[in-house]
Amino acid sequence: MNRLALLAAAALLASPAAFAADKNLCQLNMQELDDALATDATIGTPVEGEVQELMKQAKQAQQSGNTEECIVHTTKALQLLELPGSSSDTAGAGSGAGS
Repeated sequence: MNRLALLAAAALLASPAAFAADKNLCQLNMQELDDALATDATIGTPVEGEVQELMKQAKQAQQSGNTEECIVHTTKALQLLELPGSSSDTAGAGSGAGS
């Protein structure tokens, strides 16, 4: 995820190249999502459905030339794919609060 954040920050800072970088980020995110869906057998059905819907919206945005919207949808989808691995870390976070 650090790679994604770094790439996004670089795209925002490089004004003249921002459009090209945004296009690349949209493409990179789409490829990363395709790869994750093809290789990760642990993705649950509800999450996979949400990711597929976000990818569909991203592709529509990309085809209509709305690169920023494509990045928003693909970033959300990538975040969803990271949640299952971290859900166990937050599951017991509130259990010791009253102790």
